[in-house]
Amino acid sequence: MLKEFATSIVQTLRQRGFQAYLVGGCVRDLLLGREPKDYDVATNATPQQVMETFPETYAVGAQFGVVLVPAPASTLQRDAASDDSAEVSAKSNAIEVATFRSDVGYSDGRHPDEVRLSLDPREDVARRDFTINGMLLDPINDEVLDFVGGRNDLEAGIIRTIGHPEERFKEDKLRMLRAVRFAARFEYTIEPATFSAIQKLADHIHVVSRERVRDELTRMLTEGHARRAFQLLDQSGLLKSVLPEIAAMKGVEQPREFHPEGDVFAHTLLLLENLPNPCTLTLAWGALLHDVGKPPTFRVAPDRIRFDNHVEVGVKIAEQICLRLRFSNDDTEQILALVENHMRFGHATRMKESTLKKFLRMPRFDEHLALHRADCLASHGNLSTYELIQQKRAEIPVATMRPSPLVTGDDLIADGRVPGPKFREILSAVEDAQLEGRLLSRDAALAFVRREFPL
Repeated sequence: MLKEFATSIVQTLRQRGFQAYLVGGCVRDLLLGREPKDYDVATNATPQQVMETFPETYAVGAQFGVVLVPAPASTLQRDAASDDSAEVSAKSNAIEVATFRSDVGYSDGRHPDEVRLSLDPREDVARRDFTINGMLLDPINDEVLDFVGGRNDLEAGIIRTIGHPEERFKEDKLRMLRAVRFAARFEYTIEPATFSAIQKLADHIHVVSRERVRDELTRMLTEGHARRAFQLLDQSGLLKSVLPEIAAMKGVEQPREFHPEGDVFAHTLLLLENLPNPCTLTLAWGALLHDVGKPPTFRVAPDRIRFDNHVEVGVKIAEQICLRLRFSNDDTEQILALVENHMRFGHATRMKESTLKKFLRMPRFDEHLALHRADCLASHGNLSTYELIQQKRAEIPVATMRPSPLVTGDDLIADGRVPGPKFREILSAVEDAQLEGRLLSRDAALAFVRREFPL
């Protein structure tokens, strides 16, 4: 296992006369009885000495005192076999070995201006973010070195910066989002001075790259505690800075007969709580953004509150957010599809058979269905449509949802027709009739075309 490999690195370095410990999140997780996703080693050996000790290394951050030591293939195979997803990330394929250091200056609010290597583990710990991530572990003697009170905070359930909170956050603004994520993930509270510093500096988060902000938000959304994370984002002031479109949901009332849970923000947070765990990136973001078009379309009509065209408006806003946060084209396409189609379930009981089959065969339909279920549970609680769709999916053979075309464009040309926009209308009509069981052969389909679309 990867832990055994990390321990062997510590042991090898010590045999060479160096100090070496497990450090950071892996120590925290081991003390909590959790299996760490990756392991880091801190040592007083220089990067050059580490590379001489372990010839097969990657000097990915040697200027910061960091090298990666790849795990043997046998270790990777065992860990991959024990991973439910059968995927082992690049980071978890190697042990990060970092030289004790102190960081000097953070002009860009993210990276140190200068890194000074050190022989003292206390200096190394002092530069880290939170006390619960600042402990060292001697895996050979099973001894924890805690210079920052991390073990007490771990037992008390507290997220606290190492040293002065404002200084820690000014060094690296991303730490503000990390504080929220850790508090949500572990169901901890953020120590008052630490939280006050986040509130004071929240609008400085914009100096962090959009990709890093996106990745932190994605972790919050997919780690199983999204509702708590977004409550903390809101209370800290970070939400207004990173996702003002979500902050705008607060106070936007909804019709009580459909949404007894409260305003759009309350509904969205409750929906996040009802997402499956684990949850895909696209489902999580689709859920967060599904009602993003409601605030700008809110109006009070004579009969009730209305959100005219909120889906169409929401798709446009969601697209702007995906562009701003630099999602991939594939992820953006699926997120927008979830926003665009989430209201279609309300028409499922009245859909023609052809429309229903096209609906059910949408790419990654399981995500659409999961969003619908969570949406229902976060509002009226009625799952009858969800159950109907589940029943239909079980009853309708997959082959009949996407049958081979009875007529093609070439057939239409052979029939004496000139290619153009009309072809799409004709082929769509033929497919609908085929999906509804009204056309079973090519001859019948051609006869249908000549009858319904005469030359």
